[in-house]
Parts: sequence; structure tokens; C-alpha cells
Amino acid sequence: MAPATQKFRYPTLTAVVIANMVGTGVFTSLGFQLLEIRSGFALLTLWGLGGLAAVCGALTYSELGAALPRSGGEYNLLGRIYHPAAGFVSGWVSSSVGFSGPVALAAMTFAAYTSTVFTNGLSDGIQRLLACSLLILLTVLHATNHRNSSGTQVLFTLLKIAVIAGFIISSVMFVQSPQPVNFLPGNGDGAVLTSGVFAVALIYVSFAYTGWNSATYLSSELENPQRTLPWILITGTAVVTVLYLGLNYSFLYVAPMDAMVGQVEVGAIVAQTAFGDKAGRLTGFVLALLLVSTVSAMTMAGPRVLQMLGEDYPALKILGRTNSNGIPAIAIVMQSTIALVFILTSTFESILVFSGFTLALNSFITVFGIFVLRWRQPDLERPYKTFLYPLPPLIYLMLTGWTLTFTLVNRPVEGLFSLGIISLGLIFYWLAAHRLGMLNQGLNDP
Repeated sequence: MAPATQKFRYPTLTAVVIANMVGTGVFTSLGFQLLEIRSGFALLTLWGLGGLAAVCGALTYSELGAALPRSGGEYNLLGRIYHPAAGFVSGWVSSSVGFSGPVALAAMTFAAYTSTVFTNGLSDGIQRLLACSLLILLTVLHATNHRNSSGTQVLFTLLKIAVIAGFIISSVMFVQSPQPVNFLPGNGDGAVLTSGVFAVALIYVSFAYTGWNSATYLSSELENPQRTLPWILITGTAVVTVLYLGLNYSFLYVAPMDAMVGQVEVGAIVAQTAFGDKAGRLTGFVLALLLVSTVSAMTMAGPRVLQMLGEDYPALKILGRTNSNGIPAIAIVMQSTIALVFILTSTFESILVFSGFTLALNSFITVFGIFVLRWRQPDLERPYKTFLYPLPPLIYLMLTGWTLTFTLVNRPVEGLFSLGIISLGLIFYWLAAHRLGMLNQGLNDP
């Protein structure tokens, strides 16, 4: 009798949620927000609203994931709530942009922060090589077995939480000249909070919070998913919201806004301001190490979408294959290959801008699905029901819809490019479900 396949446990997937969220966005996006907003109160409100949306989204996904437990995240949920085409497009978006793009961004940010250790920095070519090397190493680790995968993830995530908490406390304590930033409401803040600029800035924050739904991509490999998945999503999201507010408070309290405007390595700038040049460079390297768990978590979770596509569509069945340990090694290699292409061919900003819009749109449609599912299948067993329903999904839809609308109006190129990717996914669905699927069936008929 074959031994039972080893499953992921609560700590591992909580670590996946935290590590997926705490990564590129929080260490880079403040510089872009400062291009248009200079109010400490408005900036912290941005991160508070982002946390509120993420918690509301997690509460909603908890019901959906517990009622429809299967790996694949939005691919599984949208396919079963709406139509297989919606699930396929979501899987296409997740594999082409949703995970591969952020994986590339996190690896590139790791390399950029590592570059701050050196007085003259590292050349662009060396940084890209470093980013690729990190991704290849983690791909090998996660494509072997659950034991290596789980141990790596929990270790790096615990390290990440400890270092971030230490960074927040020490930077605030040791800075010699705190910045005169007002974190209470002031004149003009009301106009800022209702402006299109504020709504567009929320897309950066939304990207930073991306990952609160990551445990749903591994629910088939989780012990007792219907009971533990909701608590994994809620716990991970709540922890990250607290960390984000603390981090951005320390960034604004320690470093001059002018020094951070438009900069990617915000954490390194703050570290050098608080601790001096040498200690700041060392801290920048430590922050770079934190991004290892982000690359690790997304390399671990994202390929499960490709695996589900391979299991459901004969034309893509190679992606659904697993090794002797139940790991979708081919899907992991495929996602990492796409991410490597991003690293080698794209700029940081070009990936960041359209990724946030695409991922927010994907989760918007999924959260709306809770209303569709309750209407279509009112008798479906729901081991967990969204707390204070329907407020959490309504709050999420309101905040995210407002952000998407203003982003499309103010950044039409990025928005239309995102919609183009979705349209391309529909074409691939038609090919995979009809032409290629029928051809594959014909070749297999005796």
C-alpha cells in the first residue's frame, strides 16, 4: 500500500500568506506614492485602507475556499462559480502576470537591495544575473518535495517578521533627526483622500497587499482545508496589515520625503538615514534577504494554478504532472521560466504598473462571486460563512472598484494592456478547450 501523500500544515500556509504579501510592494511603492502625495496622514490612510480591503477580501475568500476546496485559487473558484472560461482566464492571468510578474519583481528588488551593500553598487547586468540565480535556486528547492518546501518557507518567513519588527523599532529609536511629518488629519487632507491621485496610489498599495489569497492556491495540499483555511487567510492578512502600518510609519518618520521620491530602495534609504552609511548598507542587505521568502512563497504557490489547468485540459496535461512526491515540478519550472523572461527583458516599473491593475481586477471578480454562489447554490455546504456578511465583500468591491476605475481613467495604457492580456486568455481557452483538446482526444483514440 502506497504511503499517504504528505500535506502542508497551518504554520506553513500561514507563512506562505505572510511571505507572499510582505515583499516587493511595501519596500518599493512608497517612493511612487510620494510623487503625488506628501501628507503623512494620507499616506498611512492608504496603507490602512489597503489592509481593510485585504482583510475583507480574506474573509470573503475564506467562505469561497472552504465551500469549494481545491488548489488553484481563482482558477478553481471562478471556474466553479461562473464558467470554466472564467477560471481558465484567471489561471492564464495568474501564470502570465499574477505570479511570474511579482516573482520577477521580488527577485529584481532582492538584487537592487543587495547592490546597496557596495559603495559603487552593482551594474544592471550583474543585478539581473543575481536575480536569475536566486530564482533558479528556489525553483530547484520547491520542485523536489514538501519537506524541503515547507522548511524553507517557515524559516524565511519567521526571519522576515523578526527582522521587520526589529527594523521598525530600532530605526525609530536611533534616528537622530526625526522628520516633521504630521500623521493626524490636516488642512487639505480631505481633498487628497477623495482625489483620483489617491485612488491611483491605492493600486500600488493593492499590489503590496497582493498575496492574502495565496493559501487558496494550495488548499488541496492542506490538512483539513475547510476548517483551517479561513484562519490561515485571516491570521496572515492581519499580521501583515500591522507590519505594513509600522513600516510606513517608520519610513516617513525617519527619512526625508525628498530622498525617497521615485526611489525603489526605500528601505535602504531609511536604514542609511537612521543607522549611518555602513550600518545602513548592512541593513539594506538584511532587507534583501527578506525578499528571498517572497520569491520562495510565490514559486511555491503559483505553479499550482498551472497544475490545475493541466489536470482539467488535455491539451495542457503536461503541466498537471507531478513527481513521486506529489510536486508539480513541470509547472514550477514553467512559471519560473516566464519570470526569468521578465527579469531579462523588462524594467521594474513596466512590470509593477500593469501587474497591480490585473491582479486587483482578478480578485474583484472573485469576491463578487460570493453573491453569485449564494444565489446559485444556496444549499451548498459552507463550513465557514463570512463574518458580518455582506459588509466585507461590499467594502472590498467598493474600494477596489474605485481604484480600478480611476486607474483606468488616469493610466489607460496600463489598464488596456491588462484587458488585452485577459482577452488573449479567452483565445487560449477556446484553443485549449476545443481545437487542441479535440485534436489531443483524436490522437489518443484507438
